[in-house]
Amino acid sequence: MLLVQLGLAASVGLMDRVGPEGAAWLRLGWAGVLVPLLVRPRVRDLTAAALRACVALGVVTAAITMLFMAAVERLPLGTASALEFLGPLGVAVARGHGGRRVWPALAGVGVLLLTQPWHGGSDPVGIAFALAAAVGWAAYILLTQRVGDQVAGLGGLAISMPVAGLVATVVAGPSVIGRVTPELLVVGAGLAILLPVVPFMLEMLALRRLTTSAFGTLMSLEPAFALVIGVVALHQVPDALAVVGVAFVVVAGIGAERSGSRTGPAVVPAAVG
Repeated sequence: MLLVQLGLAASVGLMDRVGPEGAAWLRLGWAGVLVPLLVRPRVRDLTAAALRACVALGVVTAAITMLFMAAVERLPLGTASALEFLGPLGVAVARGHGGRRVWPALAGVGVLLLTQPWHGGSDPVGIAFALAAAVGWAAYILLTQRVGDQVAGLGGLAISMPVAGLVATVVAGPSVIGRVTPELLVVGAGLAILLPVVPFMLEMLALRRLTTSAFGTLMSLEPAFALVIGVVALHQVPDALAVVGVAFVVVAGIGAERSGSRTGPAVVPAAVG
């Protein structure tokens, strides 16, 4: 989580030069090259269903990354992360055996405190991008579960990341490539290692040692990580209501995960952004 939020904070400077879509493209493009080189997946061993799931996961990964980068350009990092977290929160609530009303209500109060619509200061386009990324993250969780059930080790990640890089290239590459310099290519490679290469691998390794409930509970702290990194790295100092709003979203996420863990094979509800 620390690497994810540091990677997002570091990408803010890159967005000033190539825009949010360019920053997402550089990260995903490099990740699509680096992960297969590190993992060396055996594509021939996969079933057609597993391969389709990996491809779908790559498409969703690209969409989440580009949508979230567009949100971060318009919103504070803590606010954007908390809004995006509504996706996995929704999945946890849907699985839950209790608290189906309590946790969404608590998260809803948190969102209101974060966006403070009565002031009219929040960027509605940024909020829309963050909520779209939340929907994508929910789909990402479900697809990752399918891939994790069918593909051993890091093989699914090594297939989905090149697909994500290709999608980002098709969508953002034509409008950005003219602004890319050798220096930016090097910076993009470093950011790709910081996010998503190392965090995604660490998450998969963590899930081999943790239950999905424990992992999901820990991941519920991500909006708090984003708030702290936003203050320290980007000097985005929230007001008291925003801090309380993040706390509400975190508590709702922890509660939903503890009441709705999956009992099947362990999988990764990974953080993307």
